[in-house]
Amino acid sequence: MSVEPAEPKRGALSALAVFVERRALVMLALGFASGLPNLLIFDTLSLWLREAGLSLKVISIFALATLSYSLKFLWAPLIDRTQVPGLTRLLGHRRSWMIVLQVLLMIGLWMISGVDPARDLALMAAFAALVAFVSATQDIVIDAWRIEAAPTEKQGAMAAAYQWGYRIAMIVAGAAPLLIAESYGWSASYAVMAGLMLAGVAGVLGAPREKEHVIRPIHAEGVPSRPALELPEWIARLAVFVFGALLLGSGLAADASLLAAGLNSLGLPAAAEAVKAAWEMKPQGVYFQLLSVAAGLGIIVVAILPIPGLKTRPGVYLFAALGDPLVDFLKRYKGVAALILALICLYRLSDFVLNIMNPFYADLGFSKIEIAEVRKVFGVVATVIGVGLGGFLVARLGMMRALVIGAFAGPISNLAFGWLALQGPQLWALFVAIGVDNIAGGVSGTCLIAYMSSLTSAGFTATQYALFSSLYALPGKLIASQSGRIVESSAAAADVGGPMAGLKAMFGRLPPEAFAGAMEKSQVSPAALGAGYLVFFIYSSLIGVVAIVLAFMVARRQPGPE
Repeated sequence: MSVEPAEPKRGALSALAVFVERRALVMLALGFASGLPNLLIFDTLSLWLREAGLSLKVISIFALATLSYSLKFLWAPLIDRTQVPGLTRLLGHRRSWMIVLQVLLMIGLWMISGVDPARDLALMAAFAALVAFVSATQDIVIDAWRIEAAPTEKQGAMAAAYQWGYRIAMIVAGAAPLLIAESYGWSASYAVMAGLMLAGVAGVLGAPREKEHVIRPIHAEGVPSRPALELPEWIARLAVFVFGALLLGSGLAADASLLAAGLNSLGLPAAAEAVKAAWEMKPQGVYFQLLSVAAGLGIIVVAILPIPGLKTRPGVYLFAALGDPLVDFLKRYKGVAALILALICLYRLSDFVLNIMNPFYADLGFSKIEIAEVRKVFGVVATVIGVGLGGFLVARLGMMRALVIGAFAGPISNLAFGWLALQGPQLWALFVAIGVDNIAGGVSGTCLIAYMSSLTSAGFTATQYALFSSLYALPGKLIASQSGRIVESSAAAADVGGPMAGLKAMFGRLPPEAFAGAMEKSQVSPAALGAGYLVFFIYSSLIGVVAIVLAFMVARRQPGPE
């Protein structure tokens, strides 16, 4: 079998030309359609609810709608296997699903526009959950179409176009609803947003007709039909499946509200309170959350596995829907599948641990306005550049070479923040550090999306990619929970003459406003807090070395496309 080093390079002009192809332009519109409902439900809606007089506690519950995005791989097999009557023959499998889901999104946003959250909060929550579910399902279909519509060497450009459209949607959904609401009210604002979903419809109608979709057969030949026994089995399996999904979702969302509600409904209030308390423990709560994720996945596996020694139709159908895509992946990449999954999970670990950046900027002495202007304006521009560069690298150098470059991008860019800590509150230095980081993040993100896309196979595209994209950030969640502790423990050790004490001298010449609140917030000297941040950024770069090593190992061992 051919391996990656034999992959031919493309000319620079040829690589750039991929971005203006019809499919990439369609992907821009589809990325917009994907990003618009996401931000409207998970960000902008919170301002409407707050203005309606709702408490922050109530508003935070709406964030549970994000579970749809975390759990979408559970119903992705339905997208792979189910046709839309009438439309599938006319538009093709993926495009017919996209049209249906975009119409549902328009209806959902329109229904939200007609609700007063102060009077009908439950109805608003139901509509928001509906839009979130449909939006997550739309993402499944869009990802599948993107993968199936272009060959591997063009997946970088397709991923870049998608992210550009998504970013445009985030800007529109973050500003336009507020401006419209200021003059005409929130109802009119969301009604207009519903109309903007027509951009996605235009993208679907303008997309080239896709190839005939392959539906993998389910082999139930020789399995006798036992209706009287199958119904109880279906009910039992689905009940176990839902329980596993509840555990999985509660862990992924870091919120035990739904799990506690389920326990309360079973008459177990003490258990419900214990679960909520475990989730909220600092910092041990994250371990309970990850245990919930592992237990949920294990229970889901139990729900879909055939009964040992007895073939039944529920077992055959469920395992074919959810188990076969994973088995297919493991067979195609036998001997290297574990390395590939490890690479996916650890590839962006250096980025995921940077969850304390706003406190870092504030501690360094930057104002809120400076942080907002650089991160939200200049940072977006830098990310757009990085996304395009990532797509260009995939098209120009090939998938695995680009993947290796992206693996270096994250760890190296984190060192820019260590350099920023030594500069103090210099605005030009903030521009440099955020520019380097966002460009690098755009490159690595695009390379990873393109790579995960290349791992899927016909008939299982939606399910396999949904699984990769739902679970790849899990290890980062555990590591990121310790970021603040690493900074403060390193700072405390430096203050008492520990191994990091020598780093304090590097911060002696900073202006007084740099780390000025160190003693009040962390009970350490300003120089010690600076040393703590420097240690953290070096640590965040070093953990990225694992991804670099894995990228080289996979590049050497992964077989070429069949």
